[in-house]
Amino acid sequence: MKSKITLSILSIVFLFFSVQTTIYAQEDSPIKQRSAFWKNVRFGGGVGLAFGNNNTQISIAPSAIYQYNEYISFGPGLNFNYQKFGDFSSTLYGISGIFLANPIPEVQLSGEVEQLFGTQEFDGIGGNSSNDVNNTALFLGAGYRYGGVTIGARYNVLFDNDDSIYAEAWQPFVRVYF
Repeated sequence: MKSKITLSILSIVFLFFSVQTTIYAQEDSPIKQRSAFWKNVRFGGGVGLAFGNNNTQISIAPSAIYQYNEYISFGPGLNFNYQKFGDFSSTLYGISGIFLANPIPEVQLSGEVEQLFGTQEFDGIGGNSSNDVNNTALFLGAGYRYGGVTIGARYNVLFDNDDSIYAEAWQPFVRVYF
C-alpha cells in the first residue's frame, strides 16, 4: 500500500514538472523570436543643417532601423524641420521611411521618403500671411560611414523651386545609429 502511495505521489510530481516544463518551453519560444528581432533593431537618426544667403534650415529626424544584414537596413522615422529665409519661416513635422545600403563598410547610400505637415509664415510689406502646407520629398544620398556615424549629403529629387518648402535640393546630413 505504501509503495502505491509513493508511486502515485512520484507520478503526480513527475506529471506536474512535465507540464510546467512544457508550458515554459512554449512561452519562451515567442520571447526568443522577439529578442532575435530586437537584436537587429538600431535607434538613432539624423540632424541636418543648411545655411545660405540669409537662409537657415534645421532638421531633426529620430528613427529606428532594422539591420537586415551587413549591407541593408530600413525603418521608420519622425521629422521636425525649421526654416527661415528672409521674411519667410516654416515649422514642419512629419513621418519618414529610410532605406540604407552599405556596399562597403565605409560607404552608405540612402533613400528617404518623407511627408511633412506644418505652417509657413511670411512677414511682408502688405502684412503677415500664414498657410498650412504639406510636402512630399524623396531624398537620395551618400555618405562616409565610420562605425555608427555617417556624414554626407542628400538630394531631393522631387525639389521644385517654385513649390518646395526647402530652399535648396541639396542638404548635408549627419546620421547616427546605435
